[in-house]
Amino acid sequence: MEEPGPVAEIVDRARRLLATREHSRAELMRKLRARGFDDAGIGEALDRLVAEGALDEERMVEQYVAERAAKGFGPLRIRAELHEKGLTDTLIDPHLGAMRDDWVAYMAEIYDRRFGSEPPPDRAEYARRGRFLEQRGFPSEMIRRFLRRPD
Repeated sequence: MEEPGPVAEIVDRARRLLATREHSRAELMRKLRARGFDDAGIGEALDRLVAEGALDEERMVEQYVAERAAKGFGPLRIRAELHEKGLTDTLIDPHLGAMRDDWVAYMAEIYDRRFGSEPPPDRAEYARRGRFLEQRGFPSEMIRRFLRRPD
């Protein structure tokens, strides 16, 4: 049993946050600050959680990329969301790169779910469908190649 104290309280609060889903260090820092804890105590608590393996940004990125890709989001959007969570390209790139061959399949699945298998009837619809895929976070060149595919 841990000794009662401010750091133990911070660790307990952080563990409860981590029980719901994986978090980055920056996310936990922001959430714990919002609850009124001081930066020194938060830093010590997060270091303790990293040492025991409860806080693992590598694991967080891996799960996040897989989850968001399965929901039909592309690599550009996922990268932007992970940057907002305070993660660096050094952590993100290996996980997005590992899925390089899967992105077109994810894009095709979300496209077919939204638009069916019929090709766009005109330029305006082609542009609308392209914007949809762009908002989902797929690169422009990938979208162009995909929409021009012969069916």
